[in-house]
Amino acid sequence: MDRKALVFRVLCAFCVLRGSAFVAAQFQMPDPKTLSGIPRPVTDLPDRSISIRVIRGDMSNNLPNIPVDLHIGSTVETVKTDASGHAQFNNVAAGATLKASASVDGEHLESQEFPAPASGGIRMLLVATDKDKEAKDKAAATAPAVTGQVTLGGQSRIILEPGDDSVQVYYLLEIVNPARVPVNPPSLFMVDMPGEAVGTSLLEGSTPKATVNGTRVRVAGPFPPGPTLLQVAAELPSRDGVTDITQHFPAALDQLAVVVKKVGATKISSPQLATQQDMAAEGEAFIAGSGAGVPAGQPIVLHIEDMPHRSSAPRWTALVLAIVIVAIGLWAVTRPEDRAEYEAERKRLVVRRQKLMNDLVRLEAEYRHRKIDPARYQNRREDLVTALEHVYGALDTDDPTPESGRAGFAA
Repeated sequence: MDRKALVFRVLCAFCVLRGSAFVAAQFQMPDPKTLSGIPRPVTDLPDRSISIRVIRGDMSNNLPNIPVDLHIGSTVETVKTDASGHAQFNNVAAGATLKASASVDGEHLESQEFPAPASGGIRMLLVATDKDKEAKDKAAATAPAVTGQVTLGGQSRIILEPGDDSVQVYYLLEIVNPARVPVNPPSLFMVDMPGEAVGTSLLEGSTPKATVNGTRVRVAGPFPPGPTLLQVAAELPSRDGVTDITQHFPAALDQLAVVVKKVGATKISSPQLATQQDMAAEGEAFIAGSGAGVPAGQPIVLHIEDMPHRSSAPRWTALVLAIVIVAIGLWAVTRPEDRAEYEAERKRLVVRRQKLMNDLVRLEAEYRHRKIDPARYQNRREDLVTALEHVYGALDTDDPTPESGRAGFAA
């Protein structure tokens, strides 16, 4: 699953569970504008039904009596929104290419293209701009900046996606300036990712004031009134299905909210998580954990275990084999009088080398003809190459016999 898709599925889970006291208390909806025009499959509508809700600015401002066009292939159906701002289209041909659009006070709203479902329905928001609020926000944002504090607001959350031998980490941070004018924090806003993190990057939708240098993320001030979004992704290694994360944020976190994609028996624990709840969205399972606020600079400690991982047995086997081969070589070179046994061991290594080469050639042929799973191919190939490297290393060891050692090896 790509990064954008995972974040969207988590947001959908929040929408599904928004009536729950747990979610209502810990997770707020993001800016509706970020969800405008995105189709969301649901099971609470009749099959092949499309429900489109038109709002202005926020979820409390429904727009009734707005004509909504649904483009179905080359045809267009139009339905006006009801008192709750909904326009519903029923019995849409399964598989047809759809796109919804509407106009609100001259502003054209349009959705993504999407296929009509064969079962279940689609819900969607079309969000018009609240121009009065936008004008007030613009005026406040252009006022001179003052020194002030920012916090990490209620939409901030940590999302974790376990994978083979790694965890994808996403920080979706809402940096909130509660003042009515821009502020500059007393010190530069910086987030240092865990030291072992690789591939630290910014996700689409982050403030343009954010930059990344290695594992350090900086956000330059001043911060305008209201929220500034910072969305960071990185990858952390896991060992034997276990990962520990320690993270400091430069501003106080209003509430700790952590979501983990549940793969197999994945578990999360932390002394800072007061509650946990399983939830589902789009056929995926998640664990949602919440805790109290975290002061600026205080570490957030998370422990994830029972994640999917590859067995370490092949690596240990290769290591033991290497140790045995080196030990045999050392023993042989310290026993010059036992030349016959040394040469016999060398012949055994040559035979083993040929067998490993044959196994490698056969493995490559099976992979080219798609007779082996890619993951199994990669693991087996690594084992064979490692074993070959150690055999070649043993064969390259100098013969301890001064007169004939190097010449014998060269032959």
